[in-house]
Amino acid sequence: MRDVEISFDPSRIDFRATSDQLMQSYWGVSRTDEANRRAFDNSLCAGAYLDGEQVGFARAITDYTIFAYIADVIIWPQHRGLGIGKRLVQALIDHPEVRTVAHWSLSTDDAHSLYEKFGFKASTDGRYMRLDRQPAA
Repeated sequence: MRDVEISFDPSRIDFRATSDQLMQSYWGVSRTDEANRRAFDNSLCAGAYLDGEQVGFARAITDYTIFAYIADVIIWPQHRGLGIGKRLVQALIDHPEVRTVAHWSLSTDDAHSLYEKFGFKASTDGRYMRLDRQPAA
């Protein structure tokens, strides 16, 4: 595999390409560019690059101390299966600003085996609860 570069520099993220990829995903299909922009602005974002071209994205929603939530891990379709998603997740959890965070969580319908490699486990202990609602307009 060619050398993948992971960067946390927000100015390098191709917003148009990233937002388009996310709006085509099963979890981001109802989003708008405005929603993605606000989400990115309020998260620790990482881009994956091959030869300077962005080929992936991931972000962590975090307080930088106690809690972090991995979201929007996406690799452009033509670059999937090369281990780029693993590199992005590893870079997020190893980032110096969140290295001390003890509680990480995420939600996935189809990538359980990816996250299990990092020690994530399905939460079935009855402690965690979730509220899904339609946001106020």
